Amino acid sequence: MNEILAAWWSAARPKTLWAGVAPVLMGTAVARAEGGLHVPAAAAALVCALLIQVGTNLANDYFDARKGADTAERLGPRRGLHQGLLTLAQVRMGFLVCFGLAILLGAYLLARGGWPILWIGLSSVALGVLYTGGPAPLAYLGLGDLFAFAWFGPIAVAGTTYVQTLAWSTPALLGGLAAGCLSVAILTVNNYRDLEQDRAAGKHTLAVRFGPDFARWEFRLALLAAALLPLLLLLRPGQPQGLLAPSLLLLALLPLFWRTLPAQPRRDARFGEAMNRLLALTGKLELLYALLFSAAYWL
Repeated sequence: MNEILAAWWSAARPKTLWAGVAPVLMGTAVARAEGGLHVPAAAAALVCALLIQVGTNLANDYFDARKGADTAERLGPRRGLHQGLLTLAQVRMGFLVCFGLAILLGAYLLARGGWPILWIGLSSVALGVLYTGGPAPLAYLGLGDLFAFAWFGPIAVAGTTYVQTLAWSTPALLGGLAAGCLSVAILTVNNYRDLEQDRAAGKHTLAVRFGPDFARWEFRLALLAAALLPLLLLLRPGQPQGLLAPSLLLLALLPLFWRTLPAQPRRDARFGEAMNRLLALTGKLELLYALLFSAAYWL
């Protein structure tokens, strides 16, 4: 039983779940600063975000396994599907349950926020399936980065603020751009690690389409953009000076991250382990960034 629970936990991809938590933290902090903090709505938004992210991850495992993009030779963490601990039917049921619970809880957010929340919720669930499922999967067309940027960035942050204040917020949108950039950085590491396997399976991520050099610069520029966006926010009157903290954090760490993606991806275990560590580290970096950004609006 412990092996089964560990398999489900691994399939949820806990090291990247900060990409779902960070936008809610940031959006809630902006809502509080704008006088509209609503704790029940914030909590519901957080749970929905995590359910949709886990559902998307399970759907990704399910459809990639069916298409042959994920095999037992993958360099990422071992999944229950490849170990024989979970079946395709079980993983399919897992993502359907996650999306179903997100829709049920989202009914409360819909009652509070109206049609904008309906659009955000339904589009999030639909794209979670279409990311690797359907006749034209987003990830296989190279559109996964755009999905990660928008739905784990400005849509998530601004939507979290909106469902509490019932008004759209420019600081939330700009902060969301930073969260989106960091989500793209996480995804880029994932795609760089899997570049050779994705190419063989016909999964045309941006890393596959444009090559390793493009992916390395995408990763670097995503981090740089996230570092500079709070400075853009500070040009607006009334914004907290504490926004310097997340900028300075990323600018200080950028030289360390600059060369973390090697010149060429490989298919050996050592390379896979290094990329898995970088993936987890980038996820923690997004969480720390979100905490500093949020603290600026709370303090």
